[in-house]
Amino acid sequence: MTIRTHDINIRSFEPLIDPNTFKQEMPLTIISEKTVIEGRRQIEDILGHRDQRLLMIVGPCSIHDEKAALEYAERLVKLQAGVADSMLLVMRVYFEKPRTTVGWKGLINDPHMNGSCDMNEGLRRARRILLKITEMGLPTATEMLDPITPQYLAGLVCWSAIGARTTESQTHREMASGLSMPVGFKNCTDGSLSKAIHAMIAARAPQSFIGVDPDGKTCIVSTTGNPWTHIVLRGGNRPNYDSVSIEEACQKLHNEDLEEAIVVDCSHGNSRKKHQGQERVLKDIISQRLEGNRALVGMMLESNLCEGNQPCNANIDELAYGVSVTDECISWETTEKLLRCTHERMKKLIRTA
Repeated sequence: MTIRTHDINIRSFEPLIDPNTFKQEMPLTIISEKTVIEGRRQIEDILGHRDQRLLMIVGPCSIHDEKAALEYAERLVKLQAGVADSMLLVMRVYFEKPRTTVGWKGLINDPHMNGSCDMNEGLRRARRILLKITEMGLPTATEMLDPITPQYLAGLVCWSAIGARTTESQTHREMASGLSMPVGFKNCTDGSLSKAIHAMIAARAPQSFIGVDPDGKTCIVSTTGNPWTHIVLRGGNRPNYDSVSIEEACQKLHNEDLEEAIVVDCSHGNSRKKHQGQERVLKDIISQRLEGNRALVGMMLESNLCEGNQPCNANIDELAYGVSVTDECISWETTEKLLRCTHERMKKLIRTA
């Protein structure tokens, strides 16, 4: 009898389509390519203080319904036309969700929301959604969670986040150093900033690590470093969007000779995970910006067609349309009102800059 010492707890291995074949099935279109290149350029200009507009990363906490996601994108495109002088709208298109314990891990991991974990299908749905949104001319944002995923989707993403739970992870810092778009590191769940700043520095440096190449083969990946890393304040044990917290963040960035460019997440710890709190955060940040704090370059809003959230343990066909299955979101009506109000306040500042 042979005693095995490896793969003892592995139930099965299922082949994953290789990135090159996958991208050939759903190739990048000319319009999508232009959207991604231009979107990244504009985001870099905002982070580098060459563009005085606000970077507004807006959209559902997570994507689970393609139809609802595309309807939201269509509304956001129309809104962008009316507020383009003061802000760049980038749609949150989040397909991967970190779990504190267990739960639905997102569209890529479990697209059917039944525990079947058909990841080949999940990747196809995610790429199709990104293609359709970028073909509308709308820049996209997502969280990079699994280090293999970027080979399949990163060419369609204009901005990405490394979440509060993974900012400390060496794997994610290495991955971010090779990503082709600006990357925001969120402060840790307890609210501390130092680890996010360390992550920014690490991701700006060249790194070498084990990963996969475009053919899906395991290889040594060597990067040049990502110059567009920045910090995202998402609150922790207490909110950290107030002027004292912002000044503390600016000082820490200055001490490390890093660009004072801060994005504030209006949700999560800053809103106490209540969607109603996002409006308060947004208005406070705009007031600080109008008072002269140029370090505040952008915000994130968790927004959906309808407000609130719902459990995702029901039959997928019984879920309410346009309602988040993860964190609470503000409604489209509230989103539009807040962004138009922000535009009216910001455009006066932009004209005088």
